[in-house]
Amino acid sequence: MDSMEAPSPSFQPPSRSSQQLHFYLAVDRPQFKMETVVELLGVLGRRPLLPIVVCCSSRDELDAVCSSLSTLPYISLAALYSDLAERDRTTVLEKFRQATINWNQQGLEKSVTGEEEEKSHLVVVTDVCLPLLSSGESSLSARVLINFELPTKKETYTRRITTCLASGGIVINMVVGGEVTTLKSLEESSGIIIAEMPINV
Repeated sequence: MDSMEAPSPSFQPPSRSSQQLHFYLAVDRPQFKMETVVELLGVLGRRPLLPIVVCCSSRDELDAVCSSLSTLPYISLAALYSDLAERDRTTVLEKFRQATINWNQQGLEKSVTGEEEEKSHLVVVTDVCLPLLSSGESSLSARVLINFELPTKKETYTRRITTCLASGGIVINMVVGGEVTTLKSLEESSGIIIAEMPINV
């Protein structure tokens, strides 16, 4: 594949430490980004119960991501977007909250059974539909946050982390060539080190 070296199947999801890890995954051209995300989630999705969030900048981007990921057999997929009914939004948030509880209980007890419950849980969300912590909604507390589109502002990056990622989680930023400058700017303004993602995390 021209765009990147695919992550090896031995890719390990994050441990339950409190330190969040920030990585970037560079692709040569924008058209390779979707292919790379599908491959990445094809690996991550094999980990039972893993809660994952993909952040998008627009509804068109969200629709394209959902369409590309809908065929992955190991993932239970949902989306949060602006014209989603309030009841449906609540259902998506509640199911994902339960998924994070199941992930946290994993290893302590076997609390779920059945093929559907064993899938990784993925929510794709636009920036305008991130959980509203000030209105009483809980953080999604995902173990992995993928920024499909790299935010240009520190505030957007920080809000995605605050509303989507659990303590000890991993952030993976998809970066196309020209966005390296934006990445460095985010690092400097936020004081976060964003390292190139190794084959084995």
